[in-house]
Amino acid sequence: MKLKKKALAAINTPKTRSLLALALGHTEQWIIQLIKKNGSNSSLTTMAALKVIRQETGLTDAEILQEEETAKA
Repeated sequence: MKLKKKALAAINTPKTRSLLALALGHTEQWIIQLIKKNGSNSSLTTMAALKVIRQETGLTDAEILQEEETAKA
């Protein structure tokens, strides 16, 4: 799972980054790096982070998360 672009844009504010940092026990700079990278199954997709994202943005999980495409052999 990754975050959708809409969600990334919505959480990239000082207030939300700070709240995410507190919820995840990291610095705001670390959150900025997570947003830039938007890696698969990152800390931004944990329950604690999703709770903050939902509260601060009003987005639903369907608006926040996207499934990753799997490579077909």
